[in-house]
Amino acid sequence: MLLLISDANILIDMEAGDLVDVFFRLPLQFAMPDIIYMEEIEPGSPGLEAQGLKIMEVTSAYVEYALQLPEQYGELACHNDYLALALAKQEGCPLLTGDQGLKQVALGEDVSVMGTVWLLRAMVENRLLSVDDALNALGRMKTRKRRLPWAEAERILNGLHHPE
Repeated sequence: MLLLISDANILIDMEAGDLVDVFFRLPLQFAMPDIIYMEEIEPGSPGLEAQGLKIMEVTSAYVEYALQLPEQYGELACHNDYLALALAKQEGCPLLTGDQGLKQVALGEDVSVMGTVWLLRAMVENRLLSVDDALNALGRMKTRKRRLPWAEAERILNGLHHPE
């Protein structure tokens, strides 16, 4: 099962779209650095480990790597985001983020990146959501002030209509 390292941004998008349960039904393993979980997720959404979120430790060598990233990329991302990238690099797996600055850094570091729109598409392709349900979730994210490429997301989702 493919392991994907997530930043906080993705889980916040999933909550905004009322999709946390569907997110964990995807045939993927999701993980995030322990510090991000403890600081940004657990206080508002405890218990995600029981749903399948893997909480992982960034090794000291990769913490050092994360600490050096601002020297190269500046403030494109915050420290915790750099830790999510470091964990993806440590585990040799893709990074899940909707943060454009972090995406830019990840691509510069040869780490593949997926985001919320990719997850919505995967939910439809795995028949966990209909296209209409995905578009409705996208609408909830927009109403709740999440930042996504709205027109591109709608175009991608509308292109997924399955013949019955």
